[in-house]
Amino acid sequence: MTLLRDERLAAAFDHAARRYDALVAANPGYHAQLRRSVRRLGLPRGGEGLRVLDLGCGTGASTAALTAVLPGARITAVDASAGMLERAAAKPWPPGVTFTRAPVERLARAGVRGPYDAVFAAYLLRNVTDPDAVLTAVRGLLAPGGRLGVHEYTLGGRRLDRAVWTLVCRGIVQPAATALGDGELYRHLWRSVVEFDTADRFADRLRTAGFDRVRALPLPGWQTGIAHTFTGRRPLPEQDAAR
Repeated sequence: MTLLRDERLAAAFDHAARRYDALVAANPGYHAQLRRSVRRLGLPRGGEGLRVLDLGCGTGASTAALTAVLPGARITAVDASAGMLERAAAKPWPPGVTFTRAPVERLARAGVRGPYDAVFAAYLLRNVTDPDAVLTAVRGLLAPGGRLGVHEYTLGGRRLDRAVWTLVCRGIVQPAATALGDGELYRHLWRSVVEFDTADRFADRLRTAGFDRVRALPLPGWQTGIAHTFTGRRPLPEQDAAR
């Protein structure tokens, strides 16, 4: 199959939205690992007064991780799928959390404008048509010194990493999703990972997009070598000038 992109991918997520939380809940450590990635941003404890952009919020799992770690932050959560966003917005949220429907390629048109102190993107960048353009736009939304956190399936480069990912997808995830009528989306999920960057390549992509202090950090558990946290920073003006 070819990868799903843009409107086709948003429509597939619309269809899967009602069952999405139940499927991800079967992934051990899913929510704890999102919180771990948020902590790795290294933001001030509590996040009081910070502006944070949650890109590709889905049904709100990444938003929940942000509110748990940074309860004082003002969070703008964005997703292209109306179905996923409806599920997210229906959950109870503290003051300061808002939801906006927009493809990440057209944030300004939807009124999403910086500067933000941090941008967090979970399971997003391997799903966009032009990740370099999105990263460039994200850099422009950050205040100087602002942090980027990416929580993503990116294989570590060993044959074992791909083998484990394929075994889990084809042996567990895809059969369950197919039984629920969402097989196409989860076949896309498998392929989108094996055809995307390795962890080292994605870290280089962040540096090329103009981020400094880039780190690629593995996530624990069965996803070691499969999922990583990436962190980076928009350089301060004097450092930007020296590039």
